[in-house]
Amino acid sequence: MENAIDIFAPRFTNEDAAREHLEALHWPDGPVCPHCGSFNAKRLPAQRGRKTKAHPEGVLRKGVVQCNDCRQQYTVTVGTVFERSKVPLNKWLLVNHLLCSSKKGMSAHQIARMIGVTYKTAWFMMHRIREAMKDTDQGPIGGYGKTVEADETYVGGKLSNRHASQRDGKHKSPFSGKQPVVSLVERGGKVRSFHVANVTGPLLRNILVTNAHRGSWLMTDEHSGYKSVGKEYVGHGVVAHSRGEYGRHGVFHTNTIEGFFSIMKRGIIGVYHHVSEAHLRRYTAEFDFRYNTRELNDFERSTEALKGARGKRLTYRRPVAA
Repeated sequence: MENAIDIFAPRFTNEDAAREHLEALHWPDGPVCPHCGSFNAKRLPAQRGRKTKAHPEGVLRKGVVQCNDCRQQYTVTVGTVFERSKVPLNKWLLVNHLLCSSKKGMSAHQIARMIGVTYKTAWFMMHRIREAMKDTDQGPIGGYGKTVEADETYVGGKLSNRHASQRDGKHKSPFSGKQPVVSLVERGGKVRSFHVANVTGPLLRNILVTNAHRGSWLMTDEHSGYKSVGKEYVGHGVVAHSRGEYGRHGVFHTNTIEGFFSIMKRGIIGVYHHVSEAHLRRYTAEFDFRYNTRELNDFERSTEALKGARGKRLTYRRPVAA
């Protein structure tokens, strides 16, 4: 098993090796038809695609498999975030590895320079990979004998750095114009983040009761939105930050979630600089993924992201906040 970054590994420099690596992850028992789920298939020789002006001889398609049941042809990328991409698969795997191993992320401009594609292509590639990073396990975190910390943060620049039009009478609050993110973290376990439109009591309750087991101890700051829902849990500890209190007895604190927020903010401020409201949820998924796989090495983390690529092809409907 590889324990260190090796950007000269064959799967990062050779498209055939990249395809074989992806097949080993997605088809450990042989090809599986993405159309009907059949294992009954045969491999075909390299197929020549349609003739075009760019490719007068037609593009040579390798790794083509034909299902013996539904008669459809497919490759390992069908049904994944890599489907129909003109970027070589080895570059996809390299970008996936770089994004997974960079502790605070990597900008699309940097990726574009490194692999020789346009910024638009690199940006879209990275959003597809972030889609693959989304956690499909939506079961509640926490449980009896466990503690779940909940807190909210705001993503956006300082009021003093904004354009004059955004510093008028309607934007006096330091949080005005910023995007709220609510996160839950199980101590020693997973984090789960949500880009929301507003931080209100009903919204906080909905996030908590659908994502945190009621048998957990809930740990929050003194935000009034947590007061009512806290009664639905085994216990509710409150830390009074307004009085300069950040921990009691080594148990009552929200330092775990604050630590996660610090990593996310460093990534957004220092690497991405600006994150649009429309795509913020994908950036939070990226930081959630790296935190939740913190016990893995870079090779194992990259492998988890590649496994998550199936069934998550990114379409371009504008996302909205919860």
